[in-house]
Amino acid sequence: MSLTSELQAELDALKAAGTYKRLNYIEGPQGAHVRMEGRGDVIVLSSNNYLGLANEPSVVQAGIEALRRYGAGTASVRFICGTFTVHRELEAAIARFVGTEASMSYVSAWNANEALTPTIVREGDFVISDALNHASIIDSVRLAKAITKCTTAVYKHADMDDLREKLRANRSAPRKLIWTDGVFSMEGAIARLPEILQIAREERAVVVMDDSHATGVLGKTGRGTAEHFGVLGEVDIITSTLGKALGGAAGGFIAGPAALCDILTQRSRPQLFSNALPPTVAASSLAAIQYAEAHPELVTRLHENARYFRGAIQEAGFNPLPGETPIVPIIVGETALAIRMSDLLLERGVFVTGFGFPVVPKGEARVRCQVSAAHTKDDLDAVVAAFKDAGRVAGLL
Repeated sequence: MSLTSELQAELDALKAAGTYKRLNYIEGPQGAHVRMEGRGDVIVLSSNNYLGLANEPSVVQAGIEALRRYGAGTASVRFICGTFTVHRELEAAIARFVGTEASMSYVSAWNANEALTPTIVREGDFVISDALNHASIIDSVRLAKAITKCTTAVYKHADMDDLREKLRANRSAPRKLIWTDGVFSMEGAIARLPEILQIAREERAVVVMDDSHATGVLGKTGRGTAEHFGVLGEVDIITSTLGKALGGAAGGFIAGPAALCDILTQRSRPQLFSNALPPTVAASSLAAIQYAEAHPELVTRLHENARYFRGAIQEAGFNPLPGETPIVPIIVGETALAIRMSDLLLERGVFVTGFGFPVVPKGEARVRCQVSAAHTKDDLDAVVAAFKDAGRVAGLL
């Protein structure tokens, strides 16, 4: 059997099981509403556009002006052909926003995570990761182990006793890294950051936190998980994205000490062998940060919308996972049912995605709702009404 026919057989099996993922094409900017090909206007409840900045005029205009000023891109890697001044401005703004000395931008948050671990660990070091960390962290740790022969482990999700025990068992390691998400994207749960920082101090470990779903989201002014807990500036290294709350285009970063960012410039392979972030994205991301800093009421509105929606969907008879973030996952059980709910909701004008295995464990498939500051109360009420109708059709209510 040829490769093509084997792959087609796998695709046919996914379709037969009701777990095949279909792409939906949108014909305009991302927002609380979008115009979807073949469906017209739909309410979006599956976007990471938490602050509604993906189509904010000043953010869009900054990208346009950067394209005119700098052209399409660097056409090579930064140390070979030069770094645009907008990259320096963006990285200074990122560091200021997340409370670190410096930062380094990458073409994606995945690239940033992939770069970090192999660059800063050596043979004999110990890296430990939360069991529910994002796939990019998992792959970063695996890559580091393959390259450097470091020792790795996984601790049970949010289990501080397990974390402490495994760190103590590797106390002799020259360097110890604790990897955690700030907000766990499929659960909407927030890391137990103050306890992690305390354990790190006791065990002389470095804390690395991926704050992709918290940057622009958590804390009074959106500076992330550290601000949420009142420990801004205390996390050793923060990685995050520019593709969610901060403009929604693409890009990621690593933020921490200036020496770390300099070492990343010298040694991190995704930095040494990839073109820089396109200047359009760098400029629009910079404008998004500046806009978020100038408009903290967006973060307040986001938090209010999240509380309102969580309460309304519970009152409608659904049981979302508990939490206080704009991520509101509704567990339905099987993957096919999650996708069925997603289809039923889209028929009712609500675009929200169902997730199943292998993204989440078997039997824990879910419809993951993500609230934005751009949603109105009328939008959220319409979503709840659609959920009630779809839930009855699917047999969930």
